[in-house]
Amino acid sequence: MFNHGTLERHSLLLVVAILFVVAIGGIVEIAPLFYLESTIEKVRGMRPYTPLELAGRQIYVREGCYLCHSQMIRPLRDEVERYGHYSLAAESMYDHPFQWGSKRTGPDLARVGGKYSDEWHRAHLADPRSVVPESVMPPYVFLERTDLRFDDIAGALTANRMVGVPYTDDMIAKAKADLIAQATPDDEGIDAFKNRYAKAEARDFDGDPKRITEMDAVIAYMQMLGTLVDFKTYQADAPENRR
Repeated sequence: MFNHGTLERHSLLLVVAILFVVAIGGIVEIAPLFYLESTIEKVRGMRPYTPLELAGRQIYVREGCYLCHSQMIRPLRDEVERYGHYSLAAESMYDHPFQWGSKRTGPDLARVGGKYSDEWHRAHLADPRSVVPESVMPPYVFLERTDLRFDDIAGALTANRMVGVPYTDDMIAKAKADLIAQATPDDEGIDAFKNRYAKAEARDFDGDPKRITEMDAVIAYMQMLGTLVDFKTYQADAPENRR
């Protein structure tokens, strides 16, 4: 009590004591970051986006889809029961920028991959109210009318590698060929593409095999969201289940 009273009566001494305590707390919080490689738990199944998925993600961001759709399921019972397993930090480790948030004019899309068919996505993007009558989403029919520009897709992979996404030299060199292969299942490079990108689905996403459109890219991106992590395996590997 005497020491506490002394501090309260001498403002300069109190300031010094506060700075000392804050400094100790700061060191405890910050020091581990200098020797830890990553603060994100490694999860089996995660991989970088394929070139087509990355192009689709760029269109998703360009059109402001994140303003109405989050990609972050919080660990709350009502969210888990509606959307599925809560989101893991590792699922966004290759996102620049990430698509978290709480704005949900439309539903969360973190687990939308495989939930609907390609045909449903095409109809929904072209005319949302044709499949969801109460939707307030604007139409994006122009996506299926617009050819995808991907001459610079290797540059997009290179830029992402600069911020930590583990694209290899081979992935960057074959980026354009891999994009074409994913949207053209009978392409001769399909096997090499699938070896580079595990769990990647290859097919004509927009229903027009003669063209690769922005609709192809967006649907490819949507169909992989939440599909990379096997949550049965993840739960078995969880620390509390390793004892």
